[in-house]
Amino acid sequence: MGRVGLPSDTRRKERDTVSSASNRTFVSTTTIATAWASLLLAAAMATPAHADLKLCNDTASRIGVAIGYDEANGQPATEGWWTIASNTCEVLLRGELPSRMIYVRAVDYDQGGGWSGETQLCTKSTAFVNRGVGDCDANGYQSEGFMEVDTGGSKQWTIRLSEPDKQGGG
Repeated sequence: MGRVGLPSDTRRKERDTVSSASNRTFVSTTTIATAWASLLLAAAMATPAHADLKLCNDTASRIGVAIGYDEANGQPATEGWWTIASNTCEVLLRGELPSRMIYVRAVDYDQGGGWSGETQLCTKSTAFVNRGVGDCDANGYQSEGFMEVDTGGSKQWTIRLSEPDKQGGG
């Protein structure tokens, strides 16, 4: 039964308005749900998937870098050479650090000299990856000094090389 005193056209317009308002409420609920899903997806994408080992060259020269670490099985590993431009940073290893101690050897390509230490590890003069080789000379590598970096067990680390820390040798 319709309302008394309202023409039938007015009743139809009221019904359409109520129906239209119900649809807007449904669309609004759907829009809010979609917005929340988008927000959660964006937050998940913004979270880093892993950590990295990064080296920053804070000098005026290009440098060559080799690194060493212990693999999960306890065997030594060394890799090199990354060329890192002046005043830039590069990711050397992606993912969690393989060991607490990281070893670094770097050479200043433009002015000579470099960064080294007392820990002897295997390198080559060209690009290399060494896994588990302990006797450098017997396996075609040379033994060179690397400086130790204690990451304290962190999952990510940034090493900065700058002029004041530069040592002789190369």
